[in-house]
Amino acid sequence: MKVLLTGFEPFGGYTINPSQLLIQALPDHYLGMDLVKQILPVDHQQGPQKMLALLRSHQPDAVIAFGLASGRVQISLERVALNLLDFPIADNAGVIVENQPIVPGGPAAYFSTLPLLAMQAALKAEEISAEFSLSAGAYLCNQVFYTLMHEIVSQDLNTQAGFVHLPDLPEQTAQASRPVPSMSLEVQIQAAHILVAQLGSSN
Repeated sequence: MKVLLTGFEPFGGYTINPSQLLIQALPDHYLGMDLVKQILPVDHQQGPQKMLALLRSHQPDAVIAFGLASGRVQISLERVALNLLDFPIADNAGVIVENQPIVPGGPAAYFSTLPLLAMQAALKAEEISAEFSLSAGAYLCNQVFYTLMHEIVSQDLNTQAGFVHLPDLPEQTAQASRPVPSMSLEVQIQAAHILVAQLGSSN
């Protein structure tokens, strides 16, 4: 089984991104699976384009895309990708997109096809806090998530795929002007291993 795992480069004034550090820390092989690990640019054109290129070149059996959601308390298993671009801040190219569709004329939304119930149960069994989230927002994370699911559906691919949001790291919150939830990188890496182990499960 081949699994594509992606994270994002730092953005929004941060010098680190937990999703990037997590991806870099994961092994190339795990439980008999080949892990393809890549970092996506926080760029509304290059980010989705790189995801499509990875999907087409590697033809993975499953994809888990990771990203940072500052302020989240738990590992967030995203249920829905929305056909909406509405950036709260500029991407790393300095671009802000407001109230635009990701795919003009495309479906309003796609559901994750990851085994989310099994994933949450496995995380909680290891005492890692995890939640279901109904919104991946309307920034790059959601754009990449929607682009990924649109390609899978439109090309009739047999690929499990979805998106997982991560909390801030403690070192990101240390300089914050207000209290911000955080989760250690070690726990996030453990969570990623658990999520990958659940691929192929059914809810």
